Amino acid sequence: MFQSDASKENSRKHLVSALRQHLHNDQWSEVADQILKGNRSALSQAITWSESTLPQHRNFTQKIIEKVLPFTGRSFRLGMTGVPGVGKSTLIEALGMQWIQQGHRVAVLAIDPSSPITQGSILGDKTRMEQLSMNPNAFVRPSASANELGGVAAHTHEAILLCEAAGFDRIIVETVGVGQSETAVHHMTDCFLLLMLAGAGDQLQGIKRGIMEMCDLLAITKADGDNHRKAELAKAEYQNALHLFPERPDAWSPPVVTLSAIEKKGIDLLVEELNRFESWSKSRQWNIRRSGQLTWQFETELLRQLKIKMSGLPLIQEVEKKIIDQEIGISEAVQQLLAAIFMDTDKTP
Repeated sequence: MFQSDASKENSRKHLVSALRQHLHNDQWSEVADQILKGNRSALSQAITWSESTLPQHRNFTQKIIEKVLPFTGRSFRLGMTGVPGVGKSTLIEALGMQWIQQGHRVAVLAIDPSSPITQGSILGDKTRMEQLSMNPNAFVRPSASANELGGVAAHTHEAILLCEAAGFDRIIVETVGVGQSETAVHHMTDCFLLLMLAGAGDQLQGIKRGIMEMCDLLAITKADGDNHRKAELAKAEYQNALHLFPERPDAWSPPVVTLSAIEKKGIDLLVEELNRFESWSKSRQWNIRRSGQLTWQFETELLRQLKIKMSGLPLIQEVEKKIIDQEIGISEAVQQLLAAIFMDTDKTP
């Protein structure tokens, strides 16, 4: 039985569509292979997918992560935070170039703050790290924070794994600022570097104790010109403050250094202290800290996904209305909601 021309054309279109869909679905595999070869374009594509909320992109990301996971975990992950204007980008470029000169490959995940109104972000870190951005042994990726609690993008952990799979053995995660709600970077990096300015008022009033207790290394930036003496005084103040904190489980005592990224002074000492901390950690609590990173990331992602799944439930809206109408207190509302969702599975018979 012969097919009509229209039927043949429909069959051809169906075949072409199926082939295109097949190629599109296999695109993630090619990207994963290119990442393992160190292709920076493929790495950028994969990170873009990881930041997307489209189901297909999330599916691609999960498949890529599964494929490259055996090639991850071999880097030194440095978290860096500090008040706006402290010179994070300038220091990252100076530190990154020094590491590259020593034979390392450096990836920078720079998190820019998002507008709470438009959700937009300037993403200007590449322009502030021009020399590092152009180096073939570096990868600079600015991402919008999307107002994530913790000062880091929702999928920064996935970006870290992708960078490691691409062969980058030094990963720097730059956060949007400091504060009690902006310390999530501590939970996904091996070393937490806190940057502070000298001569900006009362040194110890400008920062929360909690973030100082978490830092593994503290650096006073812009220690040049007339500010050099102020930086040395600030160094002494912070050293005294850090000594008042309880001893850490790993017995590490966070050092305080002064530096000038513009004049390239103190960068050698910073690298030396970072290397010393890496060696110290690997001889003591490296595996414990890495396990903690995975546990924290799992719990964070679980809560994030639960929030998304639950946000549209009619039951949530009903409870919210009762709270607004002051028919029920928040704590009691949460308990009732959890009991309704989990059917009292937390109660023992």
